[in-house]
Amino acid sequence: MLFLIADENFNNTIVRGLLRIKPNLDIVRVQDVGLFSADDPTVLEWAAKEDRILLTHDVATITKYAYERVESGKYMPGVIEISRKVSLGTAIEDILFIAETCEHGELEGQILYLPLSK
Repeated sequence: MLFLIADENFNNTIVRGLLRIKPNLDIVRVQDVGLFSADDPTVLEWAAKEDRILLTHDVATITKYAYERVESGKYMPGVIEISRKVSLGTAIEDILFIAETCEHGELEGQILYLPLSK
C-alpha cells in the first residue's frame, strides 16, 4: 500500500472518508506534519523525503513544481490531482484503488488525474 500526504487545501471530507473505509491507510495531512502554509516546493520536498504520494486539488501550481523536480533529477514519488468536480464517493474509491493496487515506486515521477474514468 502507498503512503499518502494530503495537501493543505485538500478536502478533509475525502480524508475522513478514506479513513472510515480503510482505517489503516497511511495518510497524513500537511497541517499535521508542521507544513502549514509551506510553499509547494517545500511540500514536494517533504513528500519525497518521506516517500509519500501527494493528494491535491491544486492543478495550477503543484503540477509545475512536480515536473520541475523530475526534470532536475530529484525524486518525486508521485502526485494525484483530484478535480474538485469529482463526487466524494468517486474520489474516495479512486484513491483507495490506487493506494491498494499500486506498488511502492510505481507512481514515481508521475501525476495522475482523477477521476480515473468519466
